Amino acid sequence: MKIDKQLLTAVTRAQYQAIVRYIGNNPARFAELVNVFLAGPYRLTQRAARPLSMCCETHPTLIYPHLKQILRLAGQQGAHAAVKRNVMRLLQFITIPPAHRGTVVQLGFQFFENRTEPIAIRVFAMTVLAQLSVFLPELKNDLIPLIEDELPMGSAAFVSRGRKVLKQLKANLPT
Repeated sequence: MKIDKQLLTAVTRAQYQAIVRYIGNNPARFAELVNVFLAGPYRLTQRAARPLSMCCETHPTLIYPHLKQILRLAGQQGAHAAVKRNVMRLLQFITIPPAHRGTVVQLGFQFFENRTEPIAIRVFAMTVLAQLSVFLPELKNDLIPLIEDELPMGSAAFVSRGRKVLKQLKANLPT
């Protein structure tokens, strides 16, 4: 299967699932998808973002060799919302290596605090930051007040996830 050719056709959920099944737990096939994601053009990168995050949901270890490049792309000025959304989504499914935690924290707060970002990006960023607070407990001191400030203005999805994350963060606070 030529992944780039599949993504150039009209993309459906079934096509995304077929790509994910084709890749399976195969690092070489996953690398092909990552290359399509990173190389573009813009439309191809946008379409490769979803199957990339779907693969990480079932086989999270596949992303580790490519994490630095993927984070760099998500952090670029003008990165498409689909790229940011799916990169933050896939980060929920992995244990972020210590070498990348600083970059992920920076991106997470950048996306979370930007009220012009789509809600899905902000919600995924909030979740990733909360997960990182297990390794970096000082994040809680910044994250809890930010979430509490956003709840009154948040959408139903934001409020729902925000309450769950706050409960998780506060349960783990030292007394």
